Amino acid sequence: MLYSYNMSSEANQDRVFKALSAGVRRALLDALKDAPQTTGALCERFRPLDRCTVMQHLKVLEGADLIIVQRKGRERWNHLNPLPIKQVHDRWIGPHAARAVEVLERMKTDLEQTSD
Repeated sequence: MLYSYNMSSEANQDRVFKALSAGVRRALLDALKDAPQTTGALCERFRPLDRCTVMQHLKVLEGADLIIVQRKGRERWNHLNPLPIKQVHDRWIGPHAARAVEVLERMKTDLEQTSD
């Protein structure tokens, strides 16, 4: 598979990896997995952190396009955007996992043939 280098795409993936590097941000994404939540609800859920800290983490997630923020009146609703995660999976995890599976299958076949 030939991979064409795209600076814009690469910069977007860098932002996604940076956003995913913090456990708090991954926990925020987990909290949004089943349904969107308001910023206030997320602040309550992550109570040991102050509102400012939660907002900073949400801003990083928004900058990486991992969440979509929608204002409804005075509330900010945070929605999970799974597309960047899928793109990272398709580009990095899928191809590398497929190669590892091929190696394991070959090893299994070789071991079975030598034990016969």
